[in-house]
Amino acid sequence: MRLTGRGVSPGVAVGRALVLTHRALDVRYRVAADEVDPEVDRLARATAMARHQLGEIRERLGRGEDPEPASIFDAQLLMLDDPMLTGRAGDLIRGERVNAEWALRRAADELIAAFDRAADAYLRERKADIADVAGRLRLNLRSARRARSGSGPDPLVSTPRPLTSGALANLRGPLILVADELSASVAAQVDWEEVVGFVSDAGSWTYHTAILARSLRVPAVVGLRGASSLVPPGSRLAIDGGSGEVRVDPSEDELAAFEAAGRSTHPSAPAVDEFRRLPAVTPDGVAVTLEANIELAEDVADARAKGAQGIGLCRSEFLLGAAAGSVGEATQFDAYRRILEAMAPSPVTLRTFDGVEDDREPRGRAGLRGLRLSLARREPFRIQIRALLRAARYGRLRILLPFVTGLDELREARRIVAEVAADLASRGESAPTVPVGAMIEVPAAAVAADLLASEADFLAVGTNDLVQFALAVDRADERVSDLYDPLHPAILRLVRAAVRGARKRARPLSVCGEMAADPALAVLLVGLGVTELSMRTGAIPLVTQVLRATPAADARRLAARALRAATAEDIERGLAAELTDERLA
Repeated sequence: MRLTGRGVSPGVAVGRALVLTHRALDVRYRVAADEVDPEVDRLARATAMARHQLGEIRERLGRGEDPEPASIFDAQLLMLDDPMLTGRAGDLIRGERVNAEWALRRAADELIAAFDRAADAYLRERKADIADVAGRLRLNLRSARRARSGSGPDPLVSTPRPLTSGALANLRGPLILVADELSASVAAQVDWEEVVGFVSDAGSWTYHTAILARSLRVPAVVGLRGASSLVPPGSRLAIDGGSGEVRVDPSEDELAAFEAAGRSTHPSAPAVDEFRRLPAVTPDGVAVTLEANIELAEDVADARAKGAQGIGLCRSEFLLGAAAGSVGEATQFDAYRRILEAMAPSPVTLRTFDGVEDDREPRGRAGLRGLRLSLARREPFRIQIRALLRAARYGRLRILLPFVTGLDELREARRIVAEVAADLASRGESAPTVPVGAMIEVPAAAVAADLLASEADFLAVGTNDLVQFALAVDRADERVSDLYDPLHPAILRLVRAAVRGARKRARPLSVCGEMAADPALAVLLVGLGVTELSMRTGAIPLVTQVLRATPAADARRLAARALRAATAEDIERGLAAELTDERLA
C-alpha cells in the first residue's frame, strides 16, 4: 500500500508501525455539595502535576542542540494559569456542581471555539496546544483521584515516563509512530532512539509537532487522514519526510529503490550549526538577509544565537498576549522597547494588531481584521502607534501594517501615523522617522504591489495567508489542509508580481511566511528576486548553508522553470532534482 501526505520534516526512515490513537476521557457526573471543594482541589493537583511535567519537558528540550522548540511549552505552561481554562473549569465545578473532567472539557471546548474564530491561521492552529494541555490535565485528574484515596503516587512529584517505556518496553525499534493526531507534549516524551519517524492523520507544516520533528531531525509525514486505521500495527513502513510518501510493507526491491530515491538531504546538526556564524551569500556574490520571526522579547537571544540579522516579523498581539484595545500605552511601550533594545542595532519589524472585531467573525473569514479593524477602531490603533513611535528611540523600528488590500487604506494609516508623530512632537517627545510597510497577504495586494510600493516604505509578503486566500484553503481545516500548497503555480506568480511591483518603485521586499523557512523554497524565492527572508530562528543556519551552496544564477534558472510548470508536483520534482546531497555538502 502506498499513501501520500505532506512531508514536514525531511529524511527517510524505515521501521515497524506503532499505532497510537487518541481516546478522549469524557466522564460526566454531578457532585454533591460537600464534594465541590475536594473536586476543585483535584483539579488544582492535576494542574500542579501538569506544571511539573511540562517544566521537565521544557528543561530537557532546552538542553538540546536546538533549544527553540522548548518555547512551545512556555505557552502551554501559561495556559495552565489561563482563567479561561482552569479558572473557568473551577467556576463550573463550583457553580454547576459538575465533576472536574466535565468542567475541563467544557472550558477547553469554549476556548478552542474562540481560537477557531481567530482571523489569523497561525493563531487558529494554536488550538492544538489547548487540546494538548486539556488532555494532559484530564489524564492527571485520574492520578489526582488515586492520590486522594491513598492508592497512588503523589501527582505533585510524579514524572511522565517516555512513551515507549512501561507497557511498550518490550517493543524493539526501529519504530514508526502512526497517530491520528500527535500532540507536541506527547512527541516530546517519545524515545527517539527507538522511534525513528512518525506519520499522522492530521497536521500541517506549521503545527508545533512538525516544528519539533524538524528540530529533532526526525522524518515526518502529516495530513494522511485515515492512516491510523489503514496501517496494520507491526507492519513495516518506509516514509519519506521530504516527498510525503509512505510505503506499507514494501518488498525488498521496492524498499531499496525507495531509500535510494528519497535519501535525506538534511545535513547533520554540527555541520548546520557552523553556518549560524556565516553570512548568507551565494557563490556568485548575491547577499541574502536572513531575519527571525519572533513572538516574545525572550526570543531575541535565540535569534541572535542563530545568526539572525534582524527581526523580520514580531506579531504584536502575541507579544502582548491580548487583543487590540485591551493593553494600555505604557505596557505596550515597555514591551516594544525591550525588543528594540535587545536587538539593537539590528532592525525590528513590529506588525500592528491583526485580529477580529468580535465573535461574529467565523473561522478563516477575510472580514473585519488587520488594518481594516484598526481603521474602524481608531483609538486603540492610535495608542499602539504612539507606543511604537515612543519606543523607536531605543532601536531601529519598522512598522508593518497587516492585511492591506488597497492604497486608500495605506494612505489613511500613514496619515494617522503622521498625526500621532506630530502630536508627540508638540508635547516635546519627538520620535525618529520610522519606515511604514504594507503586508502582502491577499491576491489583490500582490497584483497591486506597485501601487502599494509607491507609498509604502517597504513590502513584506506573508505567504501563509497569501496561500490560504489565493487557494481558498484554511490550513487549520484538516478536511482541505492537503490542498494548502505554497508551490501552486498561482502562488509563485503572485510572489513574482509582488517582487516586480516593489522593484518598480525601488522598495525593499521581504518574505516572512513559512516558505522562507524551507531551504528548497528559500532558493526558489531568491530565484524570484527576493533577497530578504524572515523565518523561525531554528531554520536560519540550514537556509544559510543551502544558499551558500547555490549560485543565484542557478536559483533564477530554477525559478524560471517553476514559473513555466503546470502543477505543484512538477515544480516539486524540479526542485528535488536540483537540490541534491552534493549541493548541501
